[in-house]
Amino acid sequence: MNTKQVADRLVELCRTGQNMQALDELYDNNIVSIERENAPNPRVEGKENVIKKSQQWYAMVEEFHKGEVSEPLIAGNHFTVTMNMDITMKESGRTLMEEVCVYEVKDGKIVKEEFFY
Repeated sequence: MNTKQVADRLVELCRTGQNMQALDELYDNNIVSIERENAPNPRVEGKENVIKKSQQWYAMVEEFHKGEVSEPLIAGNHFTVTMNMDITMKESGRTLMEEVCVYEVKDGKIVKEEFFY
């Protein structure tokens, strides 16, 4: 898959609530995931570890009220989308999350993701 195809598939899966399938299907085994410095896991490497990080985050969510994913913006082997979520976290209550997600694609797989929020 080229970058646009990967981006379109990621958006399709995320819009239908299949985020974990997106990790399994589209991520390279050596993926690097970067969050802000004060996040619980600011840098995670390896597909298995990124999946574990995502499972831990989902375990903290009590309820999803609404989610939106923008159309991807493609630039070479990178693409970006915005993701907005209205969620209730088990420990901190209801919150609106807005983030810009930047992805790098190589050989048809996502090799790096970085989140700005």
